[in-house]
Amino acid sequence: MKPQLARYLKTRGAQVERTLESLLRRRAEQPETIRKAMSYSLFAGGKRLRPVLAMAAAECCGSKASSALKTAAALEMIHTYSLIHDDLPAMDDDDLRRGKPTNHKVFGEAIAVLAGDGLLTYAFETAADNAAEEKLPAKSALDLVRVIAKGAGTQGMVGGQVADLEAENWPARCARRLGPALEYIHLHKTGALITAGIEAGAIVAQATPAQRKALRAYGRAVGLAFQITDDILDVVGDKKKLGKKGSDRQNHKLTYASLYGVSAARKKARALVAQAHKHLAIFGPQAAILRDLADYAIERDK
Repeated sequence: MKPQLARYLKTRGAQVERTLESLLRRRAEQPETIRKAMSYSLFAGGKRLRPVLAMAAAECCGSKASSALKTAAALEMIHTYSLIHDDLPAMDDDDLRRGKPTNHKVFGEAIAVLAGDGLLTYAFETAADNAAEEKLPAKSALDLVRVIAKGAGTQGMVGGQVADLEAENWPARCARRLGPALEYIHLHKTGALITAGIEAGAIVAQATPAQRKALRAYGRAVGLAFQITDDILDVVGDKKKLGKKGSDRQNHKLTYASLYGVSAARKKARALVAQAHKHLAIFGPQAAILRDLADYAIERDK
């Protein structure tokens, strides 16, 4: 990782961490159990990539990174909710996440479901607060909520999760459908929320339509490259660094590594990062961090 990106991730990650800690403080009107369950997964040591991308997008469009801080926190809440639910016995049935027992192993399935629900709904409250505090025009505030909701919902992450479940154990006779299905899964299950987060940062910065379009295209390419790298790491990565067992093969998941092989998957990821760089051309030097983040998406080892 480039030193400038390492410093940026450390600085922005710390800002996100402090904001999340403030948002998850004890509140008299909510049961302490649900706060503990939400906090357990939220502070389990994630990369904070989605919030950092949102803040970098805001900066790229001429605003301060801090202007999108609450929206960044909201995106991390949504991402964490998806991981809690993804680990449940009805989904991937994982025991470990980031090297720690999964939420349902600590708090039970019912509380884990509700912790995910709590984080998802709190995310929209937080994004709305961001719009109000930044005094966004009404259309921009509505756009902010709509873009995040679409990225997280049935046209985005949830839709990708459904397709992922349906693709498990597909018979060989479906081989011709596997490639398009796999791209749909990755673009929606992982890429949609990444893309939405980047555009959300641009909205908070009141970006132009051309800037938003370029950042959407960038997000789509980076999101797909990021998930392909996850597929590769599930096969060849250090399980201690990953903090999980690597359950794709065990669950007969459809992945780029399983369908095309690790070498071809790496080639595809590199091509996507090259596309991402091209989409940033209109921003010039202001997009330096976003360029570095695109490279990091495929260079990481966890």
